[in-house]
Amino acid sequence: MTVLVTGGAGYIGMHTVAELVAHGEPVVVVDDLSTGHWPAGLFDVPFYSLDIQDGEAVGTVMARHGVDAVVHFAAKSLVGESVRDPLLYYERNVAATAQLLRAMVRQGVRRMVFSSTAAVYGHPGRVPIQEDDPKQPVNPYGETKLAIERMLRWGGDAYGISAISLRYFNAAGAHPELPIGEDHRPETHLIPILMQVALGQREAVTIFGSDYDTPDGTCVRDYIHVMDLASAHRLALERLRRVDAGVEVYNLGTGSGHSVLEVVRVARSVTGHPIPVAFGPRRAGDPAVLVASPARAQAVLGWRPRYTGMEDMVSTAWRWHKSHPEGFGTAGGP
Repeated sequence: MTVLVTGGAGYIGMHTVAELVAHGEPVVVVDDLSTGHWPAGLFDVPFYSLDIQDGEAVGTVMARHGVDAVVHFAAKSLVGESVRDPLLYYERNVAATAQLLRAMVRQGVRRMVFSSTAAVYGHPGRVPIQEDDPKQPVNPYGETKLAIERMLRWGGDAYGISAISLRYFNAAGAHPELPIGEDHRPETHLIPILMQVALGQREAVTIFGSDYDTPDGTCVRDYIHVMDLASAHRLALERLRRVDAGVEVYNLGTGSGHSVLEVVRVARSVTGHPIPVAFGPRRAGDPAVLVASPARAQAVLGWRPRYTGMEDMVSTAWRWHKSHPEGFGTAGGP
């Protein structure tokens, strides 16, 4: 039994590959490397540079390696880009996933763990957010992820696919031992941007909005360490193999929020750098507070986050960025 990880060269995908390999899972990775990075020699697993829209090629990989389950990360994931070019997101997220599911059906693969997002909720009516709360995405990225969740539900009815969708909040941190971390081009996430300021690669970090209805006026988010996300994918896979789960959905978060300014203060402490701040206007569509209720994942999957402190998340991120100031392009680094 082999796990196919699509998008396994991406940030969360690669950490999940590391988690699966560490627990003895045979893994095969497919990624088109349009945004990901595959460090040669780090993982002793087969790797194919393929686009999941090529369903025939992906099906061949499944058959060759005896795949029995798919962990699906491959997607476009920039909110701003999705607003500028929504058709790209429907093509690369929804249509591509349809081709992947077709390949699974042809090969008799009936289990999928799907990388979803808190963006399906839009502006939440309450916090912490629960899985059954209204889904009202405010951008095409969130809409396409929700469309895939619904496609999985219908696919379960029609083809007997069992799927677990994991809606996670703000991924953060890096592997505590392996030389892998967060490397996006362009970088849009708060903690890597703070690390770049500390390394002298940016002059300051821009905070979008200082007048939200939060304790310090800046947005509050639920940050979850990437290794905790990885463990949740492994536990979801184990559940799919253990029971006929049908189609299930779980939030992944710590259940507590941190404001932008709180994260800045922790980053200053961890890096020893003053990290200058500039304030800009609010970004359209940014909710004031996004915090998950992880109760369902804890009760059903037995999932417990290990890295619950912001210091843990920032410290592992800082270790990665200090040793890889140019990301995966750093000379001598994987």
